[in-house]
Amino acid sequence: MTSHLEAHEHAAPMAAGPTGPLQGIRILDVTHALAGPFAGMFLADLGADVIKVEGPSGDMTRFSGPWTLDDEERSYSAGYASRNRNKRSICLDLTQPEDKETFLELVETADGLIENMRAGVLDRLGVGWDSCHQRNPRLVYAAIRGFGDARTLPSPYASWPAYDLIGQAMGGIVAATGLDEEHPLRVGPAIGDTVPGLMAALGLLAAFVRAKETGVGQFLDVAMVDAMMALSEMSQMMYTYMGRPMRPMGNSTDGISPYDIYPTADGHCAIATPTEPHWKLLCDLIGRPDLVSDERTSSNRRRLRNREVVDEALGGWAKAHTTAEVVEVLGDTVPVGPVYDPVDWVEDPHVAAREMLVRVDHPHHRPTVQLGCPVKFSQDPAGIYLRPPRLDEHGDEIREELARRRSEPAEGAS
Repeated sequence: MTSHLEAHEHAAPMAAGPTGPLQGIRILDVTHALAGPFAGMFLADLGADVIKVEGPSGDMTRFSGPWTLDDEERSYSAGYASRNRNKRSICLDLTQPEDKETFLELVETADGLIENMRAGVLDRLGVGWDSCHQRNPRLVYAAIRGFGDARTLPSPYASWPAYDLIGQAMGGIVAATGLDEEHPLRVGPAIGDTVPGLMAALGLLAAFVRAKETGVGQFLDVAMVDAMMALSEMSQMMYTYMGRPMRPMGNSTDGISPYDIYPTADGHCAIATPTEPHWKLLCDLIGRPDLVSDERTSSNRRRLRNREVVDEALGGWAKAHTTAEVVEVLGDTVPVGPVYDPVDWVEDPHVAAREMLVRVDHPHHRPTVQLGCPVKFSQDPAGIYLRPPRLDEHGDEIREELARRRSEPAEGAS
């Protein structure tokens, strides 16, 4: 097993420079925590020039830890690093007139802006949607809030704070997750933040297309609760057609059998048979062809009524084999997948082939490994080319760009 201290030796290197099809697009990232930074990170991976605008104290996650043991500088924490790669940082105190003007100058140069502050925060500072739209009518402005923004559709909860757990709870995720109805669970990864971030990035790209046609940008917002409701589409489908939403069923589902996580001799494996041919193949491979004609298991409907028979047969077979053996027998024939965590990703050939682990070098501590961009392009590869920035690391560089812009003749001037 590879140590986390050596995992970077198995990871793909960073790209030499900006990559992806969004090169030439500039995004202002006025975000903190997870949802907003994740949206900006995704667009940066796709090639956009993302400028992280931070106040004097930095993003709330910048100095919150954890750190590598050899990091004596502590310019950015693990959480900040994983969501703010491929970005440039400028520090602006938006309560100060000079910095506010610098920000609005940046707005003039930008194609899009992302923010996830509480509703009204940037408006009170004089740099919200109205001010930005006035300075740059083609700007696309995306806001991520717990319950949305009154500029689109007002919510009575608009002023409420929200985090991942709240989004998952109100959006139907928790009610459908867990072992049973008495023990509901949130999904482990913070999908209440990351999925709204992805939807905001998608919304920005859609609005860019319209702005290119019309020359006029627009305001869009994503509510964390709405995004989680969108993920709960199967539960809503079951409710509207059958009068009952999804309920927690552990790792199984009430529509397919077998469809579960089974213990193996040394771990766990996911095994599914979405069609009758898959079931027949599975029975042959595990040496139980009799189950195909058994009245209790001869159809999916019957298997759903007799799960214990299916689980006893398949579970007993899986338990007698290692995870690797289960995958070797079923792989490429029946849907199967070992239960992985990051320890397992390091040595998996699919992960390596898809360059989903990337070595990120830092000037003040050991190399770390970050997840690569999951969207692969044939012509414009997306990826990681820039480590996370120190606070205001690119402030002088960005201000110089603005100064050069001010000194250039206005378009159309003689």
